[in-house]
Amino acid sequence: MEDSPLAPVGALEMVVADYRDDKHGADLLALMDHYSRDPYGGGEPLSELCHRELLGRLAEFPGAFSVLAYRGDEALGLVNCFMGFSTFMCKPLVNIHDVVVNEKARGLGVCTLMMEKVAEVARERGCCKITLEVLEKNHPARGAYLKCGFKPYALDEEFGKAEFWQRYL
Repeated sequence: MEDSPLAPVGALEMVVADYRDDKHGADLLALMDHYSRDPYGGGEPLSELCHRELLGRLAEFPGAFSVLAYRGDEALGLVNCFMGFSTFMCKPLVNIHDVVVNEKARGLGVCTLMMEKVAEVARERGCCKITLEVLEKNHPARGAYLKCGFKPYALDEEFGKAEFWQRYL
């Protein structure tokens, strides 16, 4: 474990965010800005549009939920999730869209605890799996996700692993 000025993992609390709560909202936006400024998040500040509208849009979006990691009143981590559906399993699933751990809290197990909270919510909602995407060269994130039980998706290794593609509209 890397050196860190923070207390050990046991001092952390995981909460499902209330998008209309002032503290949760401010913490979510601050962590999203932290992530956005990171090279793996694009290297730019979070847009003014997101600062103005993200919380309201998340609150109105069916199936959206976020997990915040706190040490006392300090928010150290965030996972933004969206409900989806597995046609092959005929059950809902959770897709993780953003994972943020404050730089000073990395190596303390924050990601692991947040992922366990996401899994708890997913089980409560009758989900069959949790999915996420990760950049192939984001080795720290890949290592953390492997530790949490995630692995690349393949129906049959003969056909290769699934890739995440996108098309902007």
